[in-house]
Amino acid sequence: MTKERIGFISTRFSGTDGVSLEAAKWAKVMEEDGHDIFWYAGRINRPKEISMCVPEAHFEHPEITWINKRIWGSTKRSKFVTDRIRNLSYYLKDTLHQFIEKYDITLIVLENAVTIPMNLPLGVALAEFLLEIDIPAIAHHHDFYWERSRFSVNAVNDYLEMAFPPKDPELYHTVINKNAADDLAWRKGCSSTLVPNVIDFKEDDPNIHVDAAEMKRELGFEEDDIIFLQPTRVVPRKGIEHAIQLISMLGNDKIKLCISHDSGDEGYDYESMLREMAARENVDMRFVNARVSEERKTSPTGEKIYSLWDVYAIADLVTYTSLYEGFGNAFLEAIYHRKPLLVNRYDIFMRDIEPKGFQTITIDGYVTNYTVNQVQKLLDDKELQKKMTDTNYDLGKKYYSYEVLRHKLRLVLSSIRGEVYHD
Repeated sequence: MTKERIGFISTRFSGTDGVSLEAAKWAKVMEEDGHDIFWYAGRINRPKEISMCVPEAHFEHPEITWINKRIWGSTKRSKFVTDRIRNLSYYLKDTLHQFIEKYDITLIVLENAVTIPMNLPLGVALAEFLLEIDIPAIAHHHDFYWERSRFSVNAVNDYLEMAFPPKDPELYHTVINKNAADDLAWRKGCSSTLVPNVIDFKEDDPNIHVDAAEMKRELGFEEDDIIFLQPTRVVPRKGIEHAIQLISMLGNDKIKLCISHDSGDEGYDYESMLREMAARENVDMRFVNARVSEERKTSPTGEKIYSLWDVYAIADLVTYTSLYEGFGNAFLEAIYHRKPLLVNRYDIFMRDIEPKGFQTITIDGYVTNYTVNQVQKLLDDKELQKKMTDTNYDLGKKYYSYEVLRHKLRLVLSSIRGEVYHD
């Protein structure tokens, strides 16, 4: 297989968001196969010698924030807004050319940058950039703009049609679920390869070196507290109100709802609603994102900062109550850490994941007394928990491991280069 110098491009490669995490997994597998990896983004935590940080590429840059306020929720834009989009896209395109020249890039991976218009000028720049270079590219699509209602009313349909994603003959599309493949074919006439999200399954316990009792104390919990972990961002599509309702109906004041992430990029109204609901329902809900990061470290004030994976060590049940997910990283993390799951049967779960035989407690958009009884039975029966989590671990290893990803990526790269791949 041809050795490549691969340039990953996105708005950010930093933090615990799904795009950053999955990009890192792709990069690790590609590096193990002998390829060299380089990074371009507006916010980035990779080594400086292999990365290029362009602040305007991030969706929270002031210029992008200014543009976003004027293009979403309206059907008209001023000439001034158009000029700002074009000027910034020209600048970003120049930096993209500098990136491939600096690192002698031979293959590009676009991580959601031409999928969802968090940074519209970057997507426009990439659409033109791809036409100006003689380098193949892979678009790794996580969630398309048409899957988000906040982008449905807009003043930039011309740019969305042009760049999200572009119809470039040298652009190889990969998606993370079957619905996305169908939609991409129907809306854009583009074929794609399904490459699911994965996790690096290991034989040993990932939390073998984590002192769960100490972590509970550090995070303010009591030793006998029962922890329901919500390992997601605090945004409306995560359906966290269902977890609050479940705990309220269980009626056990030792059950605490632990939320690992912050409110992300969609404002704080939803978080405020959840706090009001939890107070009304007498549910003890804790936001621990200030003590959770990508990796273990110590804060400037001397507090222990835990990794997201560490937090799974204290979980008695993972609540995955999303209304919609592109795939479901937290689902994979929970089965990897051998934790029982309650899942709201979102569309992708029903079509892509559930048929494989995973054992979970499920709801269909609402919590019932039957759900409450199932959860209580699970909490009371350690043998049932073990049977469920062992089964899920084995299935996860079979369908969503790094070995699956390596096979998929080798097929994609071989297809791009016209090579024959032998597994």
